[in-house]
Amino acid sequence: MKRSLKLAVTFWLLTGCCLSDPPVSYRYVRTGQPRDIRTTPVAGFALMGGGSDLDVAFKWLCDRANGGDFLILRARGDDAYNAFVNGLCHVNSVATLIIPDATAAEDPKVAEVIRNAEAIFIAGGDQARYVKGWTDTPVQRELNNAIARGVPIGGSSAGLAILGSYAYSAENDKPDDPNLSSSEALNDPFNVRVTIRRNFLAIPILRNILTDTHFKARDRMGRTLTFLARIVQDGWSAFPRAIGIDENTAVLVEGDGRASVVGSSAAYFLSVNEAPKVCRPGRPLSFRNISVYRLRAGGKFDLSKWTGSGGDSYSLSVDAGVIHSTQDGGAIY
Repeated sequence: MKRSLKLAVTFWLLTGCCLSDPPVSYRYVRTGQPRDIRTTPVAGFALMGGGSDLDVAFKWLCDRANGGDFLILRARGDDAYNAFVNGLCHVNSVATLIIPDATAAEDPKVAEVIRNAEAIFIAGGDQARYVKGWTDTPVQRELNNAIARGVPIGGSSAGLAILGSYAYSAENDKPDDPNLSSSEALNDPFNVRVTIRRNFLAIPILRNILTDTHFKARDRMGRTLTFLARIVQDGWSAFPRAIGIDENTAVLVEGDGRASVVGSSAAYFLSVNEAPKVCRPGRPLSFRNISVYRLRAGGKFDLSKWTGSGGDSYSLSVDAGVIHSTQDGGAIY
């Protein structure tokens, strides 16, 4: 796309475009053609673990937009993704829509922008802002409508966390300590910070699956095991699954569930085989026989069959809050 054709349109937070207009509480910045076009997108889901942005994952999303309009969603931050995506992709437009709260999420213009997108990417940040600000609003409804009509969707870090059927919502995280640690979760599965939401998004191929981020880099295996135990203990599912994706890594999922791993680290596919032995308030978790399949770049996995190729299988168990592995040396990753 020629630079001379770029158009940047900005709606500033709490500022209208003219004196007679009511103030708006969102920000919308668009690069590219000023008018939306309608193309036929190809369904798919780009699950990005966080860290450095992966060109290959964004190009994969863009290709599925078929030249349409690419939308970045976030609850705070700036429009830096616009230039990045526009430099990688051949699309009609790239836009960032910042929706900071429920008031902004109720604005009809916000719903219209999401409705007109042929590819959607949910940026990182704090997933609590997404869960608190977008639940039961037109934003949530339009995202699920987009999924239903085959719009490809991706997310990184916090954006990935909310793509699964189950999501760590981070609603009780501390301002000065925003990351629930594995040790906190394992030592008390009912710790006030262990907050899980379900069915924020309805992605059929991710049904019964929890998605977690920055997986090995931030040592999140223990907390993911705890989330799985709580899902069973709370009666949501007897056999939940999880996908933990490390930084600088993505799992690219076709609409039918066939997936491939790209990037420099690994993705972990976990499945529960039996109920936790001990999952009670104030008691360390005991939870056994969790199957793990680890895949690095080039590996394949079929979510519909829950089988992979090119990876490694092992099992994990938790006894009184301590993780044990069947891998040589007891490695959990």
